[in-house]
Amino acid sequence: MDLSPKISTDISFDDFRAQILHDYEIAVLSRECSLMGRKEVLTGKAKFGIFSDGKELPQLAMARSFKNGDFRSGYYRDQTFMMALGLLTPKQLFHGLYATTDIEKEPMSAGRQMVGHYMTNSINEDGSWRNLTQQKNSSADISCTAGQMPRLLGLAQASKMYRNLKNLDSEKFSNNGNEVAWGTIGNASTSEGMFLETVNAGGVLQVPMVISIWDDDYGISVPAKYHATKEDISKMLSGFQRDEDQKGYELIKVKGWDYTALMHAYENAADIAREEHVPVIIHVVELTQPQGHSTSGSHERYKSEKRLEWEKDNDCNKRFREWVLETGIAEDSELLELEKSIKKKVRIAKKEAWAEYLEPHKRMKKTLIQLLENAAQKSPNKNFINKIKNDLIAVEEPIKKDLAHNSRKALRYMLGENTTEKEALVSWVNRFLEDTQPKYSSLLYSELPTRATKIPEIRPQYDTSPKTVDGRVVLRDNFDKLFEKYPEAIVFGEDSGKIGDVNQGLEGLQKKYGVLRVADTGIRETTIIGQGIGMALRGLRPIAEIQYLDYIFYAMATLTDDLASLLYRTYGKQKAPLIVRTRGHRLEGIWHSGSPMGGLIHVLRGMYILAPRNMTQAAGFYNTLMKSDEPALIIESLNGYRLKESMPNNLGDFCTPIGKIETLRKGKDITILSYGSTLRIVEQAARELSEVGIDAEVIDAQTLLPFDINGDTVKSVQKTNRLLVVDEDVPGGCSAYLVQEIIERQGAYGYLDSAPQTLTAKAHRPAYGTDGDYFSKPNTEDVFEKVYEIIHEVNPDDYPKLR
Repeated sequence: MDLSPKISTDISFDDFRAQILHDYEIAVLSRECSLMGRKEVLTGKAKFGIFSDGKELPQLAMARSFKNGDFRSGYYRDQTFMMALGLLTPKQLFHGLYATTDIEKEPMSAGRQMVGHYMTNSINEDGSWRNLTQQKNSSADISCTAGQMPRLLGLAQASKMYRNLKNLDSEKFSNNGNEVAWGTIGNASTSEGMFLETVNAGGVLQVPMVISIWDDDYGISVPAKYHATKEDISKMLSGFQRDEDQKGYELIKVKGWDYTALMHAYENAADIAREEHVPVIIHVVELTQPQGHSTSGSHERYKSEKRLEWEKDNDCNKRFREWVLETGIAEDSELLELEKSIKKKVRIAKKEAWAEYLEPHKRMKKTLIQLLENAAQKSPNKNFINKIKNDLIAVEEPIKKDLAHNSRKALRYMLGENTTEKEALVSWVNRFLEDTQPKYSSLLYSELPTRATKIPEIRPQYDTSPKTVDGRVVLRDNFDKLFEKYPEAIVFGEDSGKIGDVNQGLEGLQKKYGVLRVADTGIRETTIIGQGIGMALRGLRPIAEIQYLDYIFYAMATLTDDLASLLYRTYGKQKAPLIVRTRGHRLEGIWHSGSPMGGLIHVLRGMYILAPRNMTQAAGFYNTLMKSDEPALIIESLNGYRLKESMPNNLGDFCTPIGKIETLRKGKDITILSYGSTLRIVEQAARELSEVGIDAEVIDAQTLLPFDINGDTVKSVQKTNRLLVVDEDVPGGCSAYLVQEIIERQGAYGYLDSAPQTLTAKAHRPAYGTDGDYFSKPNTEDVFEKVYEIIHEVNPDDYPKLR
């Protein structure tokens, strides 16, 4: 039978009947998985469950219109959709519920995300792209409500780029921009700013995306009247409806239990988005949530008896079954037999998944028990070790924690012992931890040979008498070379296009490369990042510009929840090589001179964070990143665009290394580490310190994530025996991170003759004006006096107290 996505007018009755029964089978299968999944949580086999029960029918309709090359950006209610596309089996769902760490058995995240979070594999083992046009694609879900929306915008915009830009290698990514990006969201989550910002941006950009709103009238326990004006999101969004005179959205409202209406609505939406590149919103109403929001609560606590009865009568699966019978497509006995077989299938899948999950743990438990038995026989603390062994024997369904906890605890009772049996246990524990920890901690960054930290340094080259220009000209001309070299490179942001950014680092490039590749955007930082993530997921090389570093917090949730965690949470199966360009550090005022580096380096693990001291160094970072495929944040020095720099003659080619420091000044008395704009102050202070006989070595950190992967800073401390980290972040911010890296990770503690110290900005935001900058952040005198004080403590005779 032909079960391809077609509506009934295109196929014979036999094929139509087969299609209906296939859809009914998927709906019942998904529901049974939801019901049984909840039971697995309540019996303690799984920690948490959240399922798609009550949303089955619209997801079947969406699946019917979803084609190869299309992308989903959804949320944790979409299991029926994934099953309908053949991308999720019941057994895989249960492996996700149990957090199986085998990516073959749990292909959505290898147990790193809770059940209900879905993705497809976009890249090969060597990191190269798979042909995304020959598969159905799902970008990796995140739990954060509406967090999937910004990314959806970029996934849709990629189709627009592939349709309209020439000279792009689109073979693996697009068929003339015909791909639709499909977003799903719950009705309550449409209250989030991310949703509303994305809807506005999508209407402006006119990109092919279809947003489905699953509306069951509640957001956990809170009814719709608290979520949406007029208690109806489609009424609220009615102003976005396109008409003959103005572009906008096609808005469709459809009942979630009406199978034929759903099929026609989704086919219509797909045609509009795919052919016309017009965004569509489908508001699916009268849905239910039979088991409540999740396994953490019961909806009987907040829904009235009348509402619960209505939900029972209007359950989409129940209404679908009634329709199948009313139309004569199947007899009740046939459906009963089908339902019975599906229940059996799900039970078998659950049983097999649990057995497969337990099998390696049981095998390791058996080995460990024997090792504990052997070690106990040779230990004076035999009774204590035997108790641990017996406790482990009593655990009938062991997990990795049980094995680690008991084996490591047993070793405490063998302190000072030197037996073969103890060594065998030690060897087992070490090997177990070595094998197990990466299952939870690997792939935060790329581990491939092509990763950015492996791109070799290529130094800038200069003519005999190099031209001296404003730093922003070096940056601009380097961007020009990159756009020539990489047709897939695009840049966009507030003021990035026509005026070439606020500091003219992109001056004239829109005129040369067009409004799609060098683009202006609205003031909407979250979706600027979302555009970048989505386009990067589809093979483009976007540079998303956040005008000032202080404004990055508008986009922080998207950066940390979605971009920074992507490689990790997909177990290396998806990548988004987005470069985020911004500018910050020393200027004047609370909102234009921030240096919140401590916050950034902690919440953006998974991205590179690069802090160039000048525009040549910044240009080299862009060149390095374009040779790799990882996300990064580059923070240009806001007060450095008009400072003079020599123009390199190898623009577009020289590469600033990532993860390496640079020594700017040799010295023997103290090591001073800093980065970005503050280095100019440190270098001036070092010159002035030399006048009083203090020889300071000055090091540029260059990259904060990662910092000094070769451990070169400690070599300086070995020589100088003193360390000062100078930073314009708040106390305890980035400077504390750098000290921890040097003292603890690099082991510099043993080489210090003085306590390691930091010099930072004050705890408040920088005050306005030149004086505000001077008294808010470290200045030359601060650095001089701090270093002098350290040397005074060592040698007060030669360096008497300054003040």
